[in-house]
Amino acid sequence: MVSSRRAAGAAGVALGAAAITTGVVLRDAGRRNRIERSARIGRLMARRGAHFAVIKLRGAAADDARKRQLEEQFTIRAAEDVARELGSMKGVIMKAGQMLSFILDGLPEAARDSLASLQGDVPPMSPGAAAKVVREELGADPERIFLDWSEMPVAAASIGQVHRAVLRDGRIVAVKVQYPGIDRAITSDLANAELLYAMFSALALKSLDVQGLVEELRARMIDELDYTLEARCQADFAERYRGHPFVHIPDVIPELSTRRVLVTEWVDGLRWDDFLAVADHDTKQRTAEVMFRFIQGAIYRARVFNGDPHPGNYRFHLDGTVSFLDFGLVKRWAPGELETLTPLIDPLLERDANAMTSRMIDAGFLYADHGLVPGRVWEYVSAPYTPYLEHEFTFTPDLASKTLGKLLDRNGPYADVMQKLNLPPSFVILDRVVWGMTAVLGRLGASNRWREILDEYRSDAPPVTPLGEAEALWRAGNS
Repeated sequence: MVSSRRAAGAAGVALGAAAITTGVVLRDAGRRNRIERSARIGRLMARRGAHFAVIKLRGAAADDARKRQLEEQFTIRAAEDVARELGSMKGVIMKAGQMLSFILDGLPEAARDSLASLQGDVPPMSPGAAAKVVREELGADPERIFLDWSEMPVAAASIGQVHRAVLRDGRIVAVKVQYPGIDRAITSDLANAELLYAMFSALALKSLDVQGLVEELRARMIDELDYTLEARCQADFAERYRGHPFVHIPDVIPELSTRRVLVTEWVDGLRWDDFLAVADHDTKQRTAEVMFRFIQGAIYRARVFNGDPHPGNYRFHLDGTVSFLDFGLVKRWAPGELETLTPLIDPLLERDANAMTSRMIDAGFLYADHGLVPGRVWEYVSAPYTPYLEHEFTFTPDLASKTLGKLLDRNGPYADVMQKLNLPPSFVILDRVVWGMTAVLGRLGASNRWREILDEYRSDAPPVTPLGEAEALWRAGNS
């Protein structure tokens, strides 16, 4: 009981301090905003800490089944609390929640559902605030620029919200407007994001690399804050995939796109949860192959790929085609980068541990004197590539979370391998794409000859499915 009282007392002190802090009248509105945001995270962490202490106390004398039940209840309550607090915030903190809700499929369903709310709509900024950003960026009120302008957004996410509008020539467009002052919130949010990751590390992935993920968030947000960069990336993708049989990228309206406003072609379609609810088995299988082919084609053929593969960035159609949105984080292979990674995959897929380990030294993943047994290195490194080691493979909903949980366990059987491995910066984004794609395909129960499809993109092997044949015809017509 003493530890529980101490935790509750600490929570009370934290809450009292937060209340005093946020009650101070500050002249610097930016500083006040940062303090308020930090206080909100402080309150959240204090509540979760006190609740966790109570759960541990109750579980001390419980049997294993009761302990699991108490821990699941804590996870669900924590997820609900996080979603409630962070859903009204913009910036890196909410982006962290979005990433966690998508990757951590190993959480209880109720907890996953709560966090999934962070992937969709959040409280929008006022119509006046959105109009002010448009006016500052484009030189006139939305009503003067567009034939029709919807004051209420159709979607609101971490750094901006989307409005539906009609151009003077009658085209329907999506207008993404960045939240005022979001750039000033980024620095404080990054520090708080580390606390958020640490909390969820204790719930699901026991040895989550908190600092590495925070660093990735920092790089992502720098790119995402500049809509002119996103506009160029999306325009490039739209041109590359123009006329494609199953991939659609909406066109950018460049004359109306600036640093804080991005205008693109409007796309109708189903959101992820709606698609899962209404699509039949065959449509889900076709859609899974479409997403897989889009990602592999971008990586190996276009040499530029979207590093944010969560399905909130897609719109789904019941013919199995997919529209891909949001190109805020795009990775372009520098000269030689892909050529450094590709030689590692060949022996990995051929189960040649010695050759793979040798090439890992050449690429900088291992030091020459690593002292590891090549077979154990292969076992560890090949885990994300399990679907491509078999003739046919079916993704399951828990594949990503279970595999990640094992690979990130610093006290697990591969702790010695983890200590010796180095992860080059160019691989971090690709690694995220691999795991994100694995989680999406798992939700779809996707089954296919993934190795042979992968070979179409890696080595120009002949197409093995009707979708592959359709894409080959499209490529031939565009060559």
